[in-house]
Amino acid sequence: MRILQITRAYYPHIGGIEQVSRDIVHALNGMDDIEQKVICLGDEGSDGDMVRKRSQSVRDWIDGVEIIRCGSICQVASQLLSPSYPFELHRLMKEFDPDIVIFHYPNPYMAAFLLAHKKQKFKLIVYWHLDITRQKILGKMFHGQNLSLLQRADVVAPTSAQYIDGSRYLQLFRSKCHVVYNCISTERIKITEQTTKIADDIRKRYEGKILCFALGRHVHYKGYEYLIEAAKYLDDRFRIVIGGQGPLTEELKQQAANDEKVVLPGRISDKEAIAYYQACDIFCFSSVTKNEAFGIALAEAMYFGKPAVTFTIPGSGVNFVNLDGVTGIECPNRDSKAYAEALQKLADDPALREQYGKNARQRVLENFTTEQFQKNIRELISETDEDALMAKGYC
Repeated sequence: MRILQITRAYYPHIGGIEQVSRDIVHALNGMDDIEQKVICLGDEGSDGDMVRKRSQSVRDWIDGVEIIRCGSICQVASQLLSPSYPFELHRLMKEFDPDIVIFHYPNPYMAAFLLAHKKQKFKLIVYWHLDITRQKILGKMFHGQNLSLLQRADVVAPTSAQYIDGSRYLQLFRSKCHVVYNCISTERIKITEQTTKIADDIRKRYEGKILCFALGRHVHYKGYEYLIEAAKYLDDRFRIVIGGQGPLTEELKQQAANDEKVVLPGRISDKEAIAYYQACDIFCFSSVTKNEAFGIALAEAMYFGKPAVTFTIPGSGVNFVNLDGVTGIECPNRDSKAYAEALQKLADDPALREQYGKNARQRVLENFTTEQFQKNIRELISETDEDALMAKGYC
C-alpha cells in the first residue's frame, strides 16, 4: 500500500500541521506493507543538526520516509509558492502511483495541482485542520476549489466533531467525516532532571505569586491582547508569562509595558516549555477564532495536570479539549474581565485547581496521547485500504 502525504511544510520546520504530518508518518511506520512518501514546500527550519531554507529543493530521509521538499520563492497571504511543486507532484502521481493520498488542508496552492489529478485512481483523505477565516478574499476565491476537493475526497478527517458543526464546508459533507483527534507527544514533553531544575528556578523567580502560563505564536487568533487586558483586572499576586514570538510581539510588549504582572520572555525552548508546564498554577489559552482548531499546547499543559482557562470559540475543538467546569473554565469570547474573574476563582480555590488539574490530565491520557492517535490513524487507513485496492483493480 503506497501512501503519499501532501503538506505545507515538514520537520525541521515546526508548526501544528507539520507536527500532525510527522505524527501520521510515525503511526504508519508501524503498519505492515506500507510505503510512504511526503511532498511539501520549502520553509525555514532547524533542529540544531538539520537546517533547511525556504528556497531549498531537496530530498531528505526522516524517520525512514522520503521527504520531497520543493523550494519556495515567496509567500502570499500565508501561501508558499513553489515553481517546482507541480512538476514534482506530477512525477510522484505517475511514478509512485499512490493508493491513498492524505492532503492537509488549508493549502489552496497545493490543492490546485492535486485536483488536476482528480481522475486518477487513488483514495483521497482530506485532513481538515481548519477553515480559511482571516483571509476573507482568499476564502471567497477558493470557495469552488474547496467544494471540488471535498467532492473528490473519499474521507474527510476533522480534528473534532465541533469543527464539523462550525464549518460551512464540513456541514455539507458530514457523511464523509471521520474525526481524528490531534495528539501530544508524551516523549517530547518528558520530564527530566534538567527541566525539573529549570522549573525550580521558575518557581523561585515567581515565589508567592499565582503563575499563569501561555505559549504560542504571537498572532491575532491567539488572543493575547485579551489576556494582557485581563491582567489589568488582577491584583499583584498574579504573574502572566506569555511565551513565544511572532509578528505581534512588539505590539504586545507595548500593550503590557506598564503592567509588571505580564512577562513576555520571547521564544522559549522545548525544555523551558516543559519547565513552565511543571511550574505554573494555571494555563491560559486565550485563542479567539476557529483558526485555533484544537490546541496542542492546551492539551500538553493539561497533561501536566494544569487547569485551563479558555474562551468560547464556536465551531472550534478548543472547548472539546478543555471542558468547562471539569478540566477548567470557559469564558465568553474576548471578554477580558470574565477571563480575569476565572483566573481569580482558580487562584482563590487551590482545591478546585487541583481537582480540575487531575481531571485535565485524565482527559488527555484517555483521548489525546500518541498511542491513541496511532490507533485512530491506523483505523482510518485500514478502512480506506481495501477500497483503495479495489479501485486499483487489485481485489
